[in-house]
Amino acid sequence: MDFSWSEEQTEFKQAVIAFAQRELKADLIELDKYGRLARDNWQKCADFGILGLPFPEQYGGADEDIMTTMLTMEGLGYGCKDNGLIFGMNAQMWSVQMPISLFGTEAQKEKYLPRLINGEIIGAHGMSEPDSGSDAYSLRARAQKVDGGYILNGSKMFVTNAPVSDMAVAFATVNPDRGMWGISAFIVENGMPGYSVSRDIEKMGLRTSPMGEMIFQDCFVPEENRLGPEGVGARIFHSSMEWERACILASHVGAMERQLEESIRYANERHQFGQSIGQFQSVANRVVDMKVRLETARLILYKVAWLKKQGKSAPMEAALAKLYLSESFVQSGLDALRIHGGYGYMTEFEVERDLRDAIGGTIYSGTSDIQRNIIANLLGL
Repeated sequence: MDFSWSEEQTEFKQAVIAFAQRELKADLIELDKYGRLARDNWQKCADFGILGLPFPEQYGGADEDIMTTMLTMEGLGYGCKDNGLIFGMNAQMWSVQMPISLFGTEAQKEKYLPRLINGEIIGAHGMSEPDSGSDAYSLRARAQKVDGGYILNGSKMFVTNAPVSDMAVAFATVNPDRGMWGISAFIVENGMPGYSVSRDIEKMGLRTSPMGEMIFQDCFVPEENRLGPEGVGARIFHSSMEWERACILASHVGAMERQLEESIRYANERHQFGQSIGQFQSVANRVVDMKVRLETARLILYKVAWLKKQGKSAPMEAALAKLYLSESFVQSGLDALRIHGGYGYMTEFEVERDLRDAIGGTIYSGTSDIQRNIIANLLGL
């Protein structure tokens, strides 16, 4: 495995960091307090090319390989403190754009990908339901085949981007008796009769990433809006989850590096008992632990990206990356807060927000417990 970077790649990462530090400086404390998406910043990221990084040029993408994409998202996480904005864009890239790119018809790709990539529309992904989260394939949403399409009934819960979305990739079962093999995927658009989205659901962290519920009440979806053949929804979902688990936390590596640098700076500047607090072993040890987690997380991320670049399936590595990166970000957020002490606990110093945002990573895209189950199963247990 070769994790060396070309001069062009490193220069692009630095350009992304400079862009984020210069352009993505909205009043984040205010946005976080009231749970608002910085839609202007989303558009700036689209204009810069973030949303189209790994997608074909013919649909408005940059056709970059997955290694370059992960390095870029790492830089974005370092330069931009709005974890919710980055999370929302990642959710669209890996669970909306990627399945359309991989499984969509040419007409579907031409219709949706350019507008998603250029920021004209926002997409959501509907799988989790009020009674099926980790047990994803036990969903209750139904799709009844009728002339010209399908009638959808049911609901989806905890849907990232739902309140601000213009379309969604949603899953429903055509034949419950077939279990996971009866599930199909559909592209649902705002304005389709019978389709509605709830208000934003307030949450602990990632508050700048709107989350809501999708509701289908006799919603007619034309047959041309079915994504992939009937009954392959589980395959589409599995594919998108492998991409999402592998890639959605790349920005965490950049954020962890930023946390480390800020903690070192504070530990050198803050003096107690006649010396900088960094001279105390308990503080120094926390900084060292943050560095160890950063470097190991980076290697795990690069390995799974390299495997995907080779065109190899990487369910084990994706689960390892999701598990380790999410839990490392939580622990590093806690270490950063403790190093900053009382100031770290205060909203205005913008340390505590990273910790709140990090906790969500142990839940979305498959909880840490589910990742451990996946890894154990792949190990033959």
